[in-house]
Amino acid sequence: MSDAPLHLEPRLEPRLAALLGSASFLHTLVAALGSPLNIVLPEQIAENAERFRSVLRRHQLAGRVFFAHKANRSSALVRRLAPTAAALDAASVSELQHALGSGFTGDRIMATGPKDPEFLWLAARAGVTVNADGAAELEEAARLVRAYELPRMRVVLRLSGFETSGARMLSRRSRFGTTFASLGGLLDTLERHQDALEPIGVGYHLDTTSLEEKTTALEGCLRAVEELRIRDFQPRAIDVGGGFGVNYLARADQWDRYTTELTHAVMGKRPPMTWGGHGYGLRAENGTLKGALSLYPAHRPIAGAAYLDELLSRPAPGLGRPLGTLLLENLTDLYAEPGRALTDQCGLTLGTVLEVRPTESGEPLVRLAMNAGDVGLEDHGVLMDPVLLPRDGAAPRADGPVGVHLMGNLCLEADLITRRTVFLPRLPQPGDLLAFVNTAGYCMDFTATHAQQQPIARKVAVREEAGSWHWCLDEQYWPVGHMGGQQA
Repeated sequence: MSDAPLHLEPRLEPRLAALLGSASFLHTLVAALGSPLNIVLPEQIAENAERFRSVLRRHQLAGRVFFAHKANRSSALVRRLAPTAAALDAASVSELQHALGSGFTGDRIMATGPKDPEFLWLAARAGVTVNADGAAELEEAARLVRAYELPRMRVVLRLSGFETSGARMLSRRSRFGTTFASLGGLLDTLERHQDALEPIGVGYHLDTTSLEEKTTALEGCLRAVEELRIRDFQPRAIDVGGGFGVNYLARADQWDRYTTELTHAVMGKRPPMTWGGHGYGLRAENGTLKGALSLYPAHRPIAGAAYLDELLSRPAPGLGRPLGTLLLENLTDLYAEPGRALTDQCGLTLGTVLEVRPTESGEPLVRLAMNAGDVGLEDHGVLMDPVLLPRDGAAPRADGPVGVHLMGNLCLEADLITRRTVFLPRLPQPGDLLAFVNTAGYCMDFTATHAQQQPIARKVAVREEAGSWHWCLDEQYWPVGHMGGQQA
């Protein structure tokens, strides 16, 4: 057991690192637009999309990379993808409207998630592909196509509950999709509505990072494609959904040490590492460690496009050959719906330090002009250190590192920016900024609210050109010419 500070340094790629190196620029933005403030980097998401497409090329596969829009509400990120080869996954009627208004045409959009008639109607009108959750959605879609005399709707069948043909292994249960065992009923529905619906493929949605489970599901989808062809349909794609992950941390040893020390703290073998002794899902009962660690695996050596590459390189459990090879031989395109992975390194959230208060425990409370809903790292179980940006640009003093607790601006005991003790290079001062990096995927605005009438973060898009940073409001960004914003 060591008393050394438990750091969790964020992984930074060059673009985001360069932005953090421009502290005066970031302080100027917060002074003008307030705290909290979200910043997005549109060029990064275009680069990330190209990394996914390069994996398809490596495996000689055709297909599409759909940005899962629910990961971030940004207009700038969506508009930057519109002139690329990327497509978009819309999970609500508002997301669909946003995509259409941002330059995407219907043939480059897939409608996913629960769908009401309004969502299905607009999807049908715009020529969007619908990822159908079950027979009821197919029936409603067919009714709308006929009622409004629309062209046949392209549909993908979302499946779940797969089983390998070799050693028995089931994919985990999902509330989305129809079980593979019930595929025959879906095909019966499609046969009744051939005039209105065109099944172009199958797919799955799995809330897991397990390559084994996704391998099982992809093999199941290959078998489902064959079932469609037996019924004389002409499927041409398999949708592997999202869940490719992000590697948030720079160092694996820090993650391993932190999780090990957390178990020691829960067992009482070292001082607490969190506010109120929170165990992140772990607890001690009669001297025994119980529960399961409810944290995102923040250090992931295989994530994003590399995860997709690994999936396609794995042999199918029952067929024994690489999944990418089987897709190619079956003339089947690959669809993917990354959300978090496409927004990797695409943004950060800034919060101003309002107050630093000493405590009897010796770990000061640092109150920020933001709340836990503005930077949902805790909600998603993502642990990493914020970056301290001193107000005067001074280098860290020799009084650090220092452990602190980060508190929000709501009148709630539960409003903790992070439950764990965070180690900073020095004790922050009022007016300093804390930068929470890599928040663009689900952690930036997914849980933001107007609770207690506190302002939610404004959002700006930034771009570096010739050593200078330029910015504009997120809603003012368009990927043509210059950003039309300010320079600092």
